[in-house]
Amino acid sequence: MGYIDLHVHTTASDGTLTPSELVRYAKGKGLKAIAITDHDTIDGNEEALEEGARIGLDVIPGVEISVECPCGTMHLLGHLIDIDNGFLKENLEFLQRMRSDRNAKILDRLKGLGMTIEYGDVLQVAGGGQIGRPHFAQTIVRGGYTKTSQEAFERFLKKGGPAYVDKFRFKPEDAIGLILKSKGIPVLAHPFTLAGLDPGGLEEFVMQLIGWGLKGIEAYYPDHTDEQIAYYRYLAEKHRILITGGSDYHGNNKPGGNIGVYKGSTKLSLSLIEEMRRLRDNI
Repeated sequence: MGYIDLHVHTTASDGTLTPSELVRYAKGKGLKAIAITDHDTIDGNEEALEEGARIGLDVIPGVEISVECPCGTMHLLGHLIDIDNGFLKENLEFLQRMRSDRNAKILDRLKGLGMTIEYGDVLQVAGGGQIGRPHFAQTIVRGGYTKTSQEAFERFLKKGGPAYVDKFRFKPEDAIGLILKSKGIPVLAHPFTLAGLDPGGLEEFVMQLIGWGLKGIEAYYPDHTDEQIAYYRYLAEKHRILITGGSDYHGNNKPGGNIGVYKGSTKLSLSLIEEMRRLRDNI
């Protein structure tokens, strides 16, 4: 039986492995399929698909979209998207422009705090890929302003910190619609981050998302407790949507996790991808 990981990141966003390196790494770990889900970009998909075809690993084109939500941090995964879809490209390019504006503001705030940091320094850390807060954190460490990236987040970059700048996010219904228009499968990522909702509130919110076209819940995730997993499975089964899972693997940018490991010995098989493909054919 082949096992899969439906939530991984490359250097196209905030991962430390290039798309090709990640595909080879997954193959070496014995996985049969992975979904490339970089933040607000599809730039790593083409390279990953080509490498997957070359070495015999099924690569699922995907994206992870940041979504506006007053009840916590919310992300939506889009699996099996058409990466050539013009509407998808246009909207993700808009998100990238908004991200660039945010990065410039973060840099200005760090300079205002007395740090001698230039955009080129952060870009070098990012390896020429998409810049995010983890890259600012690493640059702060390189500059000798903190000892660790975690300290940089705690002192400067976390929400409410002196260098934190909020970013533009789509509304949930718009992000779901975007994924559906690109022939993808919208999945609620790591629902434990919706910390402002009690179980009843979460179910009500999930029902609203389903009304907009949500097709699955990422129940299996490294930070979910056994009780949370059981509840997310219950919600998915009750409302007849997919139960998915992923490691959220970032490489060295997110120590402690590993590709293909999303909760203990839990494994998801290729049959889930087959189910997704059947579902997509009806979108």
